[in-house]
Amino acid sequence: MAGMLPISLSALNPEKKLRIAQIGLGVQGVSDLNDTASHPAVEVVALCDVDSTNLNNAAKNYPKARKFIDYQEMLDSMGDEIDAVVVSTPDHNHAPVSLKAMNMDKHVYCQKPLTHFVSESREMAKVAKDRKLVTQMGIQVHSFYDYVLATELIRGGIIGKVSKVIAWSPKVWGYDGPAPEGSDPVPEDLNWELWQGNAPKRPYKDGFYHPSNWRKILDYGCGTLGDMGVHIFDTPYNALELQVPITVKNDCRPPNGFGHPEKNHVTYTFPGTKYTADNLTWVWYDGKGAPEPQPELELPGGEELPDQGAMFIGENDQRLLLPHFMELPRLIVKGEYQPLEIEKYDPKGKLGEPVRDYAGESPKHYHQFVNACLGKAEASAPFSYASKLTEVILLGVIAAQFPGKQLHWDGVKAQFREEKANKFISGV
Repeated sequence: MAGMLPISLSALNPEKKLRIAQIGLGVQGVSDLNDTASHPAVEVVALCDVDSTNLNNAAKNYPKARKFIDYQEMLDSMGDEIDAVVVSTPDHNHAPVSLKAMNMDKHVYCQKPLTHFVSESREMAKVAKDRKLVTQMGIQVHSFYDYVLATELIRGGIIGKVSKVIAWSPKVWGYDGPAPEGSDPVPEDLNWELWQGNAPKRPYKDGFYHPSNWRKILDYGCGTLGDMGVHIFDTPYNALELQVPITVKNDCRPPNGFGHPEKNHVTYTFPGTKYTADNLTWVWYDGKGAPEPQPELELPGGEELPDQGAMFIGENDQRLLLPHFMELPRLIVKGEYQPLEIEKYDPKGKLGEPVRDYAGESPKHYHQFVNACLGKAEASAPFSYASKLTEVILLGVIAAQFPGKQLHWDGVKAQFREEKANKFISGV
């Protein structure tokens, strides 16, 4: 019941099912639902989506689950019948939905980026900690072999202290055009009011928001940085044990008040850790043509870079390339590829054998969450971690409102030195 700290289900009954409610049933939501439900201890008891077509299509495979359009109605009416929720809504609804569930003592798996605003990320982490809840952010590759291996390699000192990370994605989850004018009829199967949630109210325009283009729009998504950046930042951020940056700058087009930039070049500086130089520089590129050509990204034999990925730059002309995704990291020393000697960094073979089967790897992260709820494991991307990673991403998104200007971040006070930037921390 709300107000009581959750008890490990395995402590009550080792055979007890984890009763899951899935909120958001678009393409990603259905994938999340199926991967979570593939765990033998999961029982899907409720499904929720503001789009009745999505809801009814998903329900065909889970006929025993109750159906809802409004997540608040679902949680209020079924609170005692739900143990955990999976949140797969557009970004702007992540925090409202998750916080409602967590304040009712429900464990939460929430898709990335964790929140739409920095203030929400910090609140989510606090509530999860205070209520001792199991949480996990939906960065599935966090549990994939290649990324776990890269973490072990970096922490094992394969390229020495890391001074710089360059990461990139050519995706274009931005919109440089004008805001649409007028309105279109709302589709009969869509509750547009509930879809907008707490965001500023706009008239519905076909092709701009639901079902797929919301990532490009300031009020609803976090652009390419909030989409692919979270995945690609995750392993370097985790491996280097970073916290929050000192400065951030985004070289992009001027803000247009409606869409995220179609191209971003973001530069962060972080305080050093035991795995880095005294200071770490982190550079992100997205949009068509990303990344910008530079010597640090040149590969042996003039080989082309992977479409998406990250390059760790270490000591003595050593680099580690981590493609995104389903490819092993590549060690480059003095311009030539070198064998990884994985057994040196994983002497007990705890990582197992490399896996190249996405269908087989994909459920790992979800099953880990389920097992953690059952008291049989620990989540590897809980909100205590995910909130900080998301904060880093969102600071780069905020910097796009001040193109070419270096912003200074105080992670203790959670504010910028530049006062004008602070209104974007919470969106009010």
